[in-house]
Amino acid sequence: MSHNSFGHLFRVTTWGESHGPAIGCVVDGTPPGLRFSESHIQRFLDERRPGQSRYTTQRQEPDQVRVLSGVMPSETEGELISTGTPIALHIDNVDQRSKDYSDIARRYRPGHADITYDMKYGVRDYRGGGRSSARETATRVAAGAIARLVVPGLVVRGALVQIGDVAIDRSRFDWDETRRNPFFCPDARTAERWAELLDGVRKRGSSIGAVVEVVAEGVPAGIGAPLYGKLDADIAAGLMSINAVKGVEIGDGFASAALSGEDNADEIRMGNDGRPQFLSNHAGGILGGIATGQPVVARFAVKPTSSILTPRRSVDADGQEVDVMTKGRHDPCVGIRAVPIGEAMVACAIADHYLRHRAQTGR
Repeated sequence: MSHNSFGHLFRVTTWGESHGPAIGCVVDGTPPGLRFSESHIQRFLDERRPGQSRYTTQRQEPDQVRVLSGVMPSETEGELISTGTPIALHIDNVDQRSKDYSDIARRYRPGHADITYDMKYGVRDYRGGGRSSARETATRVAAGAIARLVVPGLVVRGALVQIGDVAIDRSRFDWDETRRNPFFCPDARTAERWAELLDGVRKRGSSIGAVVEVVAEGVPAGIGAPLYGKLDADIAAGLMSINAVKGVEIGDGFASAALSGEDNADEIRMGNDGRPQFLSNHAGGILGGIATGQPVVARFAVKPTSSILTPRRSVDADGQEVDVMTKGRHDPCVGIRAVPIGEAMVACAIADHYLRHRAQTGR
């Protein structure tokens, strides 16, 4: 199986399966001299960790990260310094229940990658999906914690802005609120509506989709490249690589089609600091594939979890028509835990382009 790496100068290779002994990644291209601790990485992993509310899978994984290489201790206890060599990150799997998947060992779950993995490789790991499981994304979150340190002043934040057909009220958008409810929701009233909605979805053994928004501030103007090295193209590719993501937009995205040229244009004036100042940000902080210096805004749609208790029509590996009902522990809305994953992929793409920009321009 190839294509386990993403990025160019800041390059991440992930490894491991959902029900294997461990998962991890190798982060290559990290500049020397970055100072961080395992607790810095752990903070982001804890946000993604399963089993923290009744709205996510009850699989109990501590997701405790260990840094195995690429660092040396600093004079401050607990602090590490990157050496510029590959950083290996390791996370043990401790709560696998492979027997939950015995009924689908030869049956393909509709909406899942079971059938395509079998079509491609002639073999699939039915125990939680193997590499197709969202379990792999913990390693991306760990890599994203390092990526955040590469670009000085970079701040990447994500929020859930829609579950099913219930969207937030943007007039009540509050970043602080995203850490006060189990949904990463920036609107307290909508979070209450989501709780009621998801209780019903969970009790039915069903699932529902969501939309995640990621905003990166402190992105240096000029990073990215025209044509085949666009910053927005690489952000979109990174977000589309996340399990269950079926759509990505930058800035106003698809809503741009309903705007006039006058409304869509991000007009420019000179600021008090003598630098150009944009009067709006319909472009999401990127023009011609190059960052404008404004916040980079990306949104992605996450489909409903394919593992549900409601029987669905399918076939098995012998070509027999069957009904499939998936037992086990699954997220009624996988979009909730996709928030820190989306943050990580945006951070990694920006870090990669930042290093590529410095290599090309020397600044």
